[in-house]
Amino acid sequence: MRKREILFCSVALLTVFCALTSAAVAYAADPVALAGDTTGATKQTISEIGEKLDLESVAKTAAATKIGLNYVWVLLCGMLIFFFQCGFAMVETGFCRAKNASHTMLMNFLVFLVGLVGFLGMGFALMCGGVGNLASLGGQMPLTSEFKIGEWGIFGYSGFLLTGMAYDVGVFAYFFFQMVFMDTTCTIPTGGVAERVKISAVILNALFISAIYYPLYGNWVWGGGWLSQLGSLAGLGHGVVDFAGSSVVHAMGGVAAFAGAIVIGPRIGKYKKDGTSVAIPGHHVPMAVIGTIILFFCWFAFNGGSTLSGTDLRASVVIVNTMIAGAFGGLVATFYTWKMYGKPDLSMACNGSLAGLVAITAPCAFVDSIASIIIGTVAGFLVCWAVVFIDAKLKIDDPVGASAVHMVNGMWGMIALGLFADGTYGDGLNGVAGGVTGLFYGDSGQLWAQLIAVATLCVYGFGSQYLFWKVTDKLIGIRVSAANEIAGLDETEVAPFGYPDFSVKKSLDIPLPAEYAIAGVSDTKK
Repeated sequence: MRKREILFCSVALLTVFCALTSAAVAYAADPVALAGDTTGATKQTISEIGEKLDLESVAKTAAATKIGLNYVWVLLCGMLIFFFQCGFAMVETGFCRAKNASHTMLMNFLVFLVGLVGFLGMGFALMCGGVGNLASLGGQMPLTSEFKIGEWGIFGYSGFLLTGMAYDVGVFAYFFFQMVFMDTTCTIPTGGVAERVKISAVILNALFISAIYYPLYGNWVWGGGWLSQLGSLAGLGHGVVDFAGSSVVHAMGGVAAFAGAIVIGPRIGKYKKDGTSVAIPGHHVPMAVIGTIILFFCWFAFNGGSTLSGTDLRASVVIVNTMIAGAFGGLVATFYTWKMYGKPDLSMACNGSLAGLVAITAPCAFVDSIASIIIGTVAGFLVCWAVVFIDAKLKIDDPVGASAVHMVNGMWGMIALGLFADGTYGDGLNGVAGGVTGLFYGDSGQLWAQLIAVATLCVYGFGSQYLFWKVTDKLIGIRVSAANEIAGLDETEVAPFGYPDFSVKKSLDIPLPAEYAIAGVSDTKK
């Protein structure tokens, strides 16, 4: 079976590589005719500008400076967002057991590598091929190819491999920023299936998410697609608005984690015969806390950078609102667990902060500080409730709480925007005049648009991921054998051990304890 897994992964990656090669060959036939501004260099020397110092030259210089600031801002924020990968790897590894440390780290590293292939070859074009001048951050080389049904945008089809008109300094900067956003969505599901998933299944899912799953929904919200057009074409506020990705990034990753956890089943020993949930503590909570702090810090770039402009002064509102919601989410989760269980739960404090950050990501530019407090507070309660409900009531084993943090609170963030947006920002967004305004400030249409986005997440997001995990399980099997799971995935799936000096190595020939059979997991290798 292992040979079949390797074959499937190799074929998938080879297919993408062949597609990339074909595009590159086509481009190489006429690179000059297709290329945009590939240098980013100024067309005038300083002396020439001095000789022609008039209003026209000053205006051109100011415009070029503004575009340059946009590039610097977006690229710098993108670099910080890339550091999300470190935060997620530490959070997930800390909340998992020591025998699976290297495996969990490898998943978080591989999804970036594989995700880059999928997004470069196909995903970026599907998502951003029709965004227009936005793709060049104020420059001159837009991506204008959007497939439509009537007037409704469905997907883009320019920018494959960043060739043709996409060979432009602005588009490259925009690609980098969108790439690290996509990478976050790829990473979130690894937490939901941790400690029992095959590396081959993780690779295939990362390729699916980066090439198709994330780009299509991203196009509908950020690429000029049908969800963003609900305002201009159907009169529902400004259409679906998601400033920095509560739905596009986090909820999409969260429903993927939720679907994966359902299909793969609970870890061995997670539930007793009577259905009682058994706590399986993580091996390194301090590591998870450090990872949470890294994520909190990088979130300022995640949300602030989504202005896509180095001169948009609204960035201060965005960043402060982000900080407020994250802090209140963590505080509420801390005091809630203190009240419920007699002592504060450090892991839930982390998830509470992350939940507040996820929830504020969509509305952060459109609400005031009081609304941010409310949004973060509700997120703190929601994550505590959702973790217990998913684990104890639904019997779905999500080792790191990815579903509760990202799915539940990503949806809450979208709804919160439809309630609390105060109309002070967003004039002209999605082609609609006036600021984005929610229900509490007089526009029920915006809330309806946000609810349609949530419904789309449930139908398209969950449905496509559930189908993917099911099909992959039939083809190669997504779960390791029971014996391998008991021994630890650092011994059976990857090399080297995360903690070789004190890892307890178990024989793969050990019999499966009878009480573990209740998990519905076979001891037979697939």
